[in-house]
This record gives sequence, structure tokens and C-alpha cells, in this order.
Amino acid sequence: MSLRVGCPRCPTPVGETGTGGWACPEHGEIVPLWQPVTSSYDEFAAHLGRAGSFPTFLPWPLGPGWTVTDFAAVAPKDGTAVATMTCVSGTSVLDGPVDVIVVSEEVGTGLGARVAGLTDRSDPGDEVGVGPPSVKVRLEAHAAGLWPVSVSTSPGEWDRSVLAGEAQGRWLWLVLRPASAILLLRDEWILRDVSATGPQLLALPFGGPGPSW
Repeated sequence: MSLRVGCPRCPTPVGETGTGGWACPEHGEIVPLWQPVTSSYDEFAAHLGRAGSFPTFLPWPLGPGWTVTDFAAVAPKDGTAVATMTCVSGTSVLDGPVDVIVVSEEVGTGLGARVAGLTDRSDPGDEVGVGPPSVKVRLEAHAAGLWPVSVSTSPGEWDRSVLAGEAQGRWLWLVLRPASAILLLRDEWILRDVSATGPQLLALPFGGPGPSW
């Protein structure tokens, strides 16, 4: 299995420490981000093993022509994961090519902010929880509210929509590219934790270029 090891909060190359951990020049000692070079069933099964009991969410079911193009976990070599990320890619009539990235993470991890292009923070910010949520997604039998997160101070602000909220005591992020793809959420989406899905994973389509982040 070919993996890229990185920092959850930035793209700066990381290195191993003398104690078997990992360190980033920008953020010091880190819990490493593990990302496969290619998206495949075997790589995804290995990802689920690394993530363990930490949820890995995917929009469910995937629409025709949509594929799983990227995924990652933030986890120590031997220990409990603190974040997961998945990306599914497809097309819509109004937007053409679309990427939908889902991040679930413990507070302070910073992966969601990195994926969203927010370099000035590690968590969503004060917008979350103010007023009614813009959209709701279903996680199993529960609904999770999501609020828009402003990316106006970040490069490429018009190329994505970012939403975040709390689910199961963790941050839940949705990043949609292009920004207009947020209209796909007019219908309530279902996010399924596939960590215990089993043989049904065989039906998931993998492959295709994932987005840069």
C-alpha cells in the first residue's frame, strides 16, 4: 500500500522524530495524516482499519456515475484516529463536475479547516450555531445541522462552499466544489458511517482524480 504521510493542518512535508512520532516544521509534533496515493477498494479497506472505531462518512447512496476519489485518516501509528476525510466526485446538471468532501474530526485537529482552505484557524469559527442551520444532513437516525463558514478571506473564495456543524461530539464539515454545488443540499442528504458496512463496500465505485487541498 502506497501512502502519503502529512500534516493535518498544512501541506508542509513532515518528518519522523527520534521517538517514532511525526513532526511538521510549521506545527511541531503532530498526529499524522495518512492519505493513499490512489483510491481503490483495497486502499479503502486499509483506511477503515487505520480509522478503527472513528466514523468514516460517505453520502449514501452514491448517485449514478459518482465515485470515491479520495480519503484520509489522522491517526497515530498505534492508537485511535482523531479525524477522517472522504471525497466523492460526480456531475450535476447545473454544475458539471462536482466534488463533495466530508470531514469528521475531534476539536482542534485542523483537517477540516485545511480542506476548506482556511489557513487562519483549526476549527470552524463563531458562525457555527448562530441562528438556524442552513441545511441538515442525516446521520443514521439523527439530523445534524450545518452552518455556512465564510471563506471570503481565503484564496479562491468562489470555488467552494463550506458548511460545518457538530455531530456525535465532533466537528462535521462539508466542502463542495464548485460553490454553486451547495444547491445539491436542498434535498436532505444522508451520510452513512461505512466503518462497519462490510460486504456492501464491494459495490462502491472507486477511482478518478481527487481534488487538491
